[in-house]
Amino acid sequence: MSATTLEAPSIDYAAIKQRQHAVWSSGDYAILGTTLQIMGESLCEAADVRAGSQVLDVAAGNGNATLAAARRFAHVTSTDYVGALLERGRERAAAERLQVTFREADAEALPFADASFDVVLSTVGVMFTPHQDKAAAELVRVVRHGGRIGLACWTPEGFIGQVLKTVTGHLPAPPAGLKPPVRWGTEAGLRELFPGQRIQATPREFMFRYESARHWVDVFRAFYGPVHRAFAALAPDEQKRLEGEILALLARFNRADADSLVVPGAYLEVVITRGA
Repeated sequence: MSATTLEAPSIDYAAIKQRQHAVWSSGDYAILGTTLQIMGESLCEAADVRAGSQVLDVAAGNGNATLAAARRFAHVTSTDYVGALLERGRERAAAERLQVTFREADAEALPFADASFDVVLSTVGVMFTPHQDKAAAELVRVVRHGGRIGLACWTPEGFIGQVLKTVTGHLPAPPAGLKPPVRWGTEAGLRELFPGQRIQATPREFMFRYESARHWVDVFRAFYGPVHRAFAALAPDEQKRLEGEILALLARFNRADADSLVVPGAYLEVVITRGA
């Protein structure tokens, strides 16, 4: 009997990216994205962003890390592949009279020369790219030797990691071999993505502060692309099941009393120093 070799099916990253673009273009991420601003501020401190530095924000969304770096008088280029999100960042920068360059760009194919930046940042953005190894290689490529890559990434066991797991459990299975976004929120995953680089990962918590569990569900269902699109894709009875599972998660993580909601969202604050 002859042996046969089974090869893993190839992944159509272009098709996945197109679907993801539709997801992140839906809802209005900026409505809740602005609540995460403290993560950008903390990341700029961790990455030691300095006045005059050349800084790139990748998958910037509505610009939390962008604005934090610009407030520190860095020269900031803010990128995302969803133009509407960049426009939100542009509006925020204009309101604060901050000088920022905005440019549509794919995190997996950054349109910049090698070693163009002193610091590269991404707050819960680049972790959602489908071709993770390619995106990580791009971050390394565009930062100078001795420069720093600063990342904020949700962890698998944390609240948002569990929300994403719950949501995907109601959707068709992803292609075989596609890595989950929360890989970026583990030290093992980071070592795989950034081999040979010096990695410092610090556990952090972002506190989701909402009026109630129902308020959180209403906001995320309306504005957060992955949750918004998941509900839209489900039949009414399945929507109710998903809603119940998310409410149960909120109840489990809630640190406040019944009159409010304070839920810790665990993430890794990561600083990677590019070696020679």
